[in-house]
Amino acid sequence: MLKKRYIKSRDVWKVNFEVSGGQLPEGIEIQDVRLAGDFNGWSQSSTPMKAGKGDIYKVALELQPGTTYQFRYLVNGEYWLNDESADSYAPSGYGEDNCVLILDEGN
Repeated sequence: MLKKRYIKSRDVWKVNFEVSGGQLPEGIEIQDVRLAGDFNGWSQSSTPMKAGKGDIYKVALELQPGTTYQFRYLVNGEYWLNDESADSYAPSGYGEDNCVLILDEGN
């Protein structure tokens, strides 16, 4: 799930990325969940998500207004997941879609 909030005083969007237990692959032990996308060069290690209550994994980023980002979640370095609340989806070039996050100009 995505939650976006514009912070006018800093001219940034605070975006909370969240993966709930119901979205995670069944039948495997979850070791870690990571966020990969345009904002971190699609790094599979630089943006770990923290486990919270109820098998919810979260991370918050501050991102630039007027920008569109593609992203996905990576579970255990093996399973790619999309966010059902993404603003849109775009072909990844690997046979699956990426999530699209659209951040308006803040004003």
